[in-house]
Amino acid sequence: MAEFQARKYEFKAEVKKLLDILVHSLYTSREIFLRELISNASDALDKVRFEITKGSEVLDKELSLEIRIDFDDKKNTITVADKGIGMGHDELITNIGTIAKSGSEEFLKQLSENKEAANNIIGRFGVGFYSVFMVAKEVIIKSKSFRKDEPAVWWKSDGSGDYEIAELDVPIKRGTTIEIHLRDDAKEFADKYRLDGIIKRHSNFISFPIYLKGEKINTIAALWREPKSSIKQEQYNEFYKFLTHDTEDPLEVIHTSVDAPIQFNALLFIPKKSYEFWRWNRDDYGLDLYVRRVLIQHQNKDLLPEYLSFVKGVVDSEDLPLNISRETLQENIIFTKIANSVTTNVLSHLLKVAKENPEKYSEFWKEHGRIFKLGYMDFANSDKYLQLLRFNSSACEDEKELISLDDYVSRIKKDQKEIYYALGANREAIDLNPHLEIFKAKGLEVLYLYDPVDEFVVTSLRKYKDFDFKSVDSVDLKSLEKFDDISERQTTVEALSKDDEKHFDSLLDKMKKILGDRVKEVRESKRLKDSPSCLVNADDSISTTMRKILKMSTSELSLPNREVILEINKDHKLIRNLLEIFKKNSEAPFIQDTTEQLYESALLLEGNLDDPHKLVNRLNKMLAEASELYKNRIN
Repeated sequence: MAEFQARKYEFKAEVKKLLDILVHSLYTSREIFLRELISNASDALDKVRFEITKGSEVLDKELSLEIRIDFDDKKNTITVADKGIGMGHDELITNIGTIAKSGSEEFLKQLSENKEAANNIIGRFGVGFYSVFMVAKEVIIKSKSFRKDEPAVWWKSDGSGDYEIAELDVPIKRGTTIEIHLRDDAKEFADKYRLDGIIKRHSNFISFPIYLKGEKINTIAALWREPKSSIKQEQYNEFYKFLTHDTEDPLEVIHTSVDAPIQFNALLFIPKKSYEFWRWNRDDYGLDLYVRRVLIQHQNKDLLPEYLSFVKGVVDSEDLPLNISRETLQENIIFTKIANSVTTNVLSHLLKVAKENPEKYSEFWKEHGRIFKLGYMDFANSDKYLQLLRFNSSACEDEKELISLDDYVSRIKKDQKEIYYALGANREAIDLNPHLEIFKAKGLEVLYLYDPVDEFVVTSLRKYKDFDFKSVDSVDLKSLEKFDDISERQTTVEALSKDDEKHFDSLLDKMKKILGDRVKEVRESKRLKDSPSCLVNADDSISTTMRKILKMSTSELSLPNREVILEINKDHKLIRNLLEIFKKNSEAPFIQDTTEQLYESALLLEGNLDDPHKLVNRLNKMLAEASELYKNRIN
């Protein structure tokens, strides 16, 4: 094929700067040249389809709207051809010979300062075509406009600063063919598997067929663009597995199409299993962001808040500019509205599942609840978030059963103003917590929190509806006096005489003297029913669980001094026996040992006993003495 009337043109100054950066400095993102060329070809096909639809006179109407890619690994060439709208002489100069006027200097400045971000910023200002010079030593374009009277044109450049344009003397079909002669360091791209991977990664959902060496590559449909009524569950499952490489079907599918005030489509999935290993590989999340079916950013982390990071899927918008950068995304009003809408849709869908299928929602919670809890700082969606929280409680039959805050409130007692909670490693551990005894006696339901993050959640939320969250170890006992015991105690303990009351007060003073600064006070307990003692935080001090969490993440020296109160149950048999010993000999060694044992046992139940050796040694000693007494008794 010959050409005539060839004429040489100089690239404008900003293009020369750009080409110099592309040719000599950028290597890490070179594969995106194919994404840009395919996107341009798709746009050309869209434009000619529009002209055909509106009834314009279009050349070669019978041509299939498709993109064909070929390569020659011997000649080191790649060809990208489309049957789109094509270009004439002036359009080549306009579209290829200059950068879009707006923002060219800003683009060059960003590209010069941050070469690694090329794949995020190339194309923002209409310069996507130039990315081809990252891999090409020479590019030849042959194009024929859809207008019958427009001559076919030929364009050639080596990217060094000028280009040639000429008319072709042999007729060609409508569309554009780009012939890329690869640089020596870019021969890897003249390979089927390399090209196949790039197409599937970046352009798999282009609406037109893409053929590589005659084989159709984009075989998976962009389901998010299809009407929900036409899609079967099997198609959703297939797409999910293609997207995530999961072997199981998704637990839930969320397919959303929004037209106003912004336009976007989203196809989201909630996996059956959690792949969250708590702080391991935490960056492996995010939704794939598409603009007009072209992948702009893999695993965008701003479309959903982190507490919904278990959600997989894609979001596609017509309203965002193609190849918008990550920095611009964060400031883009349209993007922000899309992100807010996507978040609302996910939460609304979860609310629907929770209402219509509680068993499935329980399945979701057991897999993803730990991450979901981190949403306690999402104040904009706090109403939905609170409704979706689930807990185990003292009213549950076992630790597998879950309740909502609405469930708790529906059972709340008259005049109850607080939602009570207790923390522990498991249900059995919390059941043994002495602080729960008064709540059990009065039939007050208590939320059981097993995860360290749970306390951050309830203390950050502070309240649900009109009810404050309150830990069982910091409840004002006077607020519980208004609630009657639900059953009489099985054993009645004889009340202390006035004289014994005075001795009991003296015993408490003695115990405080033994423990010294380790406790702020030793006092009679109003909360204990079955246990001899417990530790209570003094007013305004951090909880025991929070202290343990902080202790894991900081030096103990930086923590505020803990002020605790040792409460003693005067009706417990051990304390009654201790009182009798005290009345006979206030300096008896048994009083010292028992006081230490009660204090350290309370610490042990809290999980705050750092060194158990003294407790074990003392316990062994007391058991030896007890066994000696028992032996003498039976002889």
